[in-house]
Amino acid sequence: MQLFVNDLTVMDFSYLCPKRGMVGESWIVDVILAGELNEESMIQDFGNVKKDLKRLIDQYVDHKLLVPVESPCTTIIHDETAELVQVNFERIKIAEQQGELVEQDASIYLLCPDEAYAFVYAEEVDMDSVKQYLTDIIATHLPDNVDDITLELRTEVINTPFYHYTHGLKKHEGNCQRIAHGHRSKVIVKTDGEEDFNAENYWATRWSDIYIGTYEDLIAPEELRLQGVDKDFSYAHCFSYEASQGYFELVIAKAESELINQDSTVECLAQHMLHEQQRMEPSKHFTVIAFEGVGKGAIANG
Repeated sequence: MQLFVNDLTVMDFSYLCPKRGMVGESWIVDVILAGELNEESMIQDFGNVKKDLKRLIDQYVDHKLLVPVESPCTTIIHDETAELVQVNFERIKIAEQQGELVEQDASIYLLCPDEAYAFVYAEEVDMDSVKQYLTDIIATHLPDNVDDITLELRTEVINTPFYHYTHGLKKHEGNCQRIAHGHRSKVIVKTDGEEDFNAENYWATRWSDIYIGTYEDLIAPEELRLQGVDKDFSYAHCFSYEASQGYFELVIAKAESELINQDSTVECLAQHMLHEQQRMEPSKHFTVIAFEGVGKGAIANG
């Protein structure tokens, strides 16, 4: 007998990719449990399935940075004294510059509390490796009458432009404070009351695989606490802040990040996009509907 729950939860997270860099994602989770009926003539109560499995997914993946441990780009350093973990993700990106293809340093460095990461033992983070990672964890928490679990991960079907972004919210008391977590988000822009595909596509392109940081969190390279990294960080933005979960630090290429003057909450991002649209076309009225992952977001008008 099998029991299924579709749309169990949405995992909002980011992961490290040799080609794309730091990628914000939002994956929908479906689950199938196989087993024998219990004394209540059920495999499991739906309420318990939703509560218990969502708790595990939130604990091990949601609002974390997923690190491919077996990638040749990855080095992990544990600082037991400071209770911090350093991740070096050293990569070279091929980019076009003045009509020629050139190699650019696009390495990413993080120093964060252990709970900010999920370490996936694979060469790359994809749906298969994350599915295996979660299945192994959940299998150790299943009741005796459940023999097997099948997870299905999928993205929201979006027929309009969307972008992948990563950020951190230092003022947040929960897991959003982690400096590298993200979302796959659509955006709707209306110009003078009509949906504007060109404006939507502009933001989808501008914020493709972007890290959105705030000027307030910028620090000089010499202020970094990173261990064993002696290199020129002129290619990168360096961020750090202290939050309730601990100290967070990130180095990421300027070409793969954007600085804004406010926090990167979805409300502020909607307002930022609105102001940019007004700057580019001051005579027009805009409505910006910015999503944060699936089914939630903020609206700015002006």
